[in-house]
Parts: sequence; C-alpha cells; structure tokens
Amino acid sequence: MTGADASGTALLDRVTGSNFAYQHLPLARCLDDLAELGRTRMELWGIAPHAHAPWLTDAEARGIRDAAAARGLEIVCFTPEQVMYPVNVASPDARLRAESVRMFRRAAELAVEFGAGLLFLTAGRGGEDEPRSAGWARSVDALGEIADYARSLGLDCVLEPLQRVESNLVNSAADAARMLDDIAAPNLGVALDTVAAVVAGDSVDDYFAVLGNRVQHVHLIDGTPAGHLAWGDGRLPLREIVAALDRNGYAGLATVELFGDGTYALDPKPALARSLAAIAAAGAPPAAGPTPAVDGASAAGAYPAAGTNPAARGRPGQSDPTTT
Repeated sequence: MTGADASGTALLDRVTGSNFAYQHLPLARCLDDLAELGRTRMELWGIAPHAHAPWLTDAEARGIRDAAAARGLEIVCFTPEQVMYPVNVASPDARLRAESVRMFRRAAELAVEFGAGLLFLTAGRGGEDEPRSAGWARSVDALGEIADYARSLGLDCVLEPLQRVESNLVNSAADAARMLDDIAAPNLGVALDTVAAVVAGDSVDDYFAVLGNRVQHVHLIDGTPAGHLAWGDGRLPLREIVAALDRNGYAGLATVELFGDGTYALDPKPALARSLAAIAAAGAPPAAGPTPAVDGASAAGAYPAAGTNPAARGRPGQSDPTTT
C-alpha cells in the first residue's frame, strides 16, 4: 500500500497539525483549523505568545493541553523555538549557552505538562571564526545534558539537522549520525527535514541508510530547494519522498512546517489544507495514464542523488522566527 507503514496506516493519517505560520494569530484559531482539517495530533511550536518556554507556567501548559484535547487533538511533540531566538546550546558565550540549556530543561518539563512524549532539538551554532570542533564539543555536552534530563522525565528527543545558513555543526545525515554517536543517549533520535536534507545533498534513502530506525520524526515540506513552502509552491518530488518513506518502513509522524516568505502567516489554513491534499494524492496508488501533479516539479532532476549539494539559500522571510 503506497504511503502506508507496515501496519497499513496511511501517511496522511500520521501527519500532525501544528501552529507553524500561526504566530500572528490566536492559538485557539490554530486549534480550530487543525480540528476542521481532520488532524488528531499536534506538534506544538514554542513560539511567543502561544507557548514561549521561558514564560509558560505548568498551569498554562495544562490549559493548552486541555484546549487541544477539547478539539480532539493530542500534543505529541514540543518544539521550542531555538534558531532565530537568542537560544544557542553551542554558543562560545558561556552565559548564552547556560541560558539555552536552562530553556531546554524547562521545555522538557513543559512537554510533560502538554502530555507530549517528544522534545525537538537542534545542535546550535559554533562561532564562525573558531574551529568547528570547539562548537561541536559544546553542542555534545549541552545536548547530552538535555537528553539525559528529558529521559529522567520519561521523554524522547529528536535532533534535526539544519541548513548551513542556520548552523555550522549538524547539516547532513552523516553529521547527525556522528552527533548521536558522540552523545550516546538512548532516548535521542533524528528528525528528517525534507528541505534541510535536499539542501545538504541528502535523499530520504540516504537518511535511512546512515541512520536506520534512528529517524523518528519528519518535517515534510516543499522547497526550491529551500524555503519551507506549502506543497505545490516548490519543486520537491512529494510522491518520490512518500514512496521513499514507505520503502524504508517509516512508521512515525510527519509535520508540515510552513514558513515561506511570511504570506502563509496571513491565513495559514488554505496552505495547510492544500499541503494535506497533496500528501493524500502522493500516497494514493498512481492512476492509469499520465502521473498527476502532486508537487511543484516532476521527479526527474527535482531530488538530489546521494552526494550532490545544491546551492543553499536561506528561507524567504528569514526575519520571521523559524525553527528549521
């Protein structure tokens, strides 16, 4: 069954909702939209004012959990904002690094209050004028501490490779494998972001070849190759990506991480609905005759072979806070 895991669950049924692109709208509107779009699980982005980890109390977190549950939504992953904010676990500045680790420890506590079992992490960024090994060592230490604390609370974590414009540490599947090996935390896996992967020259198959079942979450998003776009607004081959996830036995969740140039934030629901429809079409058996267009490009030439490295560029609208 195309687009289904080993149990037969269609990928569309494993696509979570999220508040990505809703940062300028009330969280209640996001929850209403996700319920209307048939989502039952949610990746919660820890963006102000919705769920900014340093501000949020336990009671407020439980209130968000209850508001989601009232609409039939379960919060399954907490993703505190950590790229554009003053958060950097690998910073050469000791104060920033300590405050960043403290934020993630608090985020782990909040994840418990949300009822989420998964905490989303990135490796931070070393100084651009220092050896990469220095930032790498700080990241290993910080992520190890965070993962260990999360484990004490019964949480799993995932580490997402970022684009080079966002981090100089973990950009590729090979980088992620090395980082996980260095940290050696049993509760730490990897999140595959389809945009970050293609920018780094990795395919879905590359991720599974290098990481196997350590791929535990997916950000399923279109791009040109960068951009974090709604499906159909970029040129990544969605049907090929879905087939590769299926071929590698991926049975986890996926999130449509919308950012774009900022226009999605004006009214995110249509872009999310369009993306869900494209994912449904990509997971359906191919119809007889010409292949229907379910993404922004034909498969030929749209997705990199292993070892290629398309020119990276930052996301449009980089001034908006973005996670990945």
